[in-house]
Amino acid sequence: MVPFEAFLMSSGVTTDSRNIPADSIFFALKGERFNGNQYAIKALESGAKFAVVDEGSYQDTRIIKVSNVLESLQECARSYRRYLGIPIIGLTGSNGKTTNKELFHAVLSKKYRTFATKGNFNNHIGVPLSLLNIPRNSEIAIIEMGANHQKEISLLSSICEPNVGYITNFGKAHLEGFGGIDGVIRGKSELYDYLRATNQTAMVSFDDVIQMENSKGIHHFGFGQTTGLITWAPASSSEFAQVNIFSEQGSYSIQSLLSGSFNEQNIAAAACIGHHYNVASNHIKEAIESYVPQMNRVEWRATKSNKVLLDAYNANPTSMKLSIDSFSKWHKKDGLLILGDMFELGEESAFEHQSIVNHLNSLDLQNQSILIGRHFNTTNWVGPKFESTEKLADYWKEKGAPTDASILLKGSRGIALETLMNLL
Repeated sequence: MVPFEAFLMSSGVTTDSRNIPADSIFFALKGERFNGNQYAIKALESGAKFAVVDEGSYQDTRIIKVSNVLESLQECARSYRRYLGIPIIGLTGSNGKTTNKELFHAVLSKKYRTFATKGNFNNHIGVPLSLLNIPRNSEIAIIEMGANHQKEISLLSSICEPNVGYITNFGKAHLEGFGGIDGVIRGKSELYDYLRATNQTAMVSFDDVIQMENSKGIHHFGFGQTTGLITWAPASSSEFAQVNIFSEQGSYSIQSLLSGSFNEQNIAAAACIGHHYNVASNHIKEAIESYVPQMNRVEWRATKSNKVLLDAYNANPTSMKLSIDSFSKWHKKDGLLILGDMFELGEESAFEHQSIVNHLNSLDLQNQSILIGRHFNTTNWVGPKFESTEKLADYWKEKGAPTDASILLKGSRGIALETLMNLL
């Protein structure tokens, strides 16, 4: 029996021997600190119906021996994707992947039984697990694909085989693994390479010169401020993204709960995907307007003493500058920016952190910004700075935390800025 046949006879898939759903199939993955092969018997004893291993010798017919468990998991996911036969939207980009994924899901769910990647299951293990968790009655799926080096998007595309692909943007994220911004563009554009080779379709922003150039030769549709399946324009001057949408079915305005003008394009993209899949305009509007950000991603929270814009899940130079510009525009008097280090920038790290400092200086935000982390501590920042989130927390415990302020928390996940929330 091959793993895919066993999967179809199982209740679901798991790779964690500590959490075995009844009648599931266990894939014995290996990591730097663990070897799932050692837990295959335990998984079966805990209720798994099958176990897939690549080490050892077993008489138990419930244990399926393969040459490589990870590759078997990926092939099983590819087979299931073909078995389902539903449209799949493949989504990648430097910034905004999760926001776009959630907006797409909200819009498409108005008409279809829609599945979308849960959490950050977007790498070479997460994408296969996401695919294998698609309910069999689903009508469409949105699969988020993340990458921090070349050939990763190529692999993930070959596993999920998207019918439509969308790259949110090309920004300064994971510069270390990609080898600079040119490497980011090449790496993300591997999605275009897949779509071109398989005669599938790209959704593009007609306002993005790089997207238009790199998607040449691919069937495409898209959106822009002057042309596209839909066109869009900022609806009003507000801290929350508001967009006017114009389509063949008429025009309508979307007033979202998403903070920052950088989310206007994300709203336009969600509207465009909705129109492509024939979701009614009023349902698109309703879906986007009711979407509430969460998971530490551009999420407003009211504390006992302050209003906090929590964006502490990820950060790179592109998203950091966009956040600074948007937040400082609307909170010139009561605003406090608490910014943490940006990770995975490699040789560009010192330059990019100093660039953020220069940007803060150009906006005269020295008295309204606190910088955290060893990378920011090596810059010439003259305002308050701390080596770690813990050091700032200790300082506040002694001197008192800010009150009656609007506060931006923005930094890479490893800085753990969200731990400051209980002091604010």
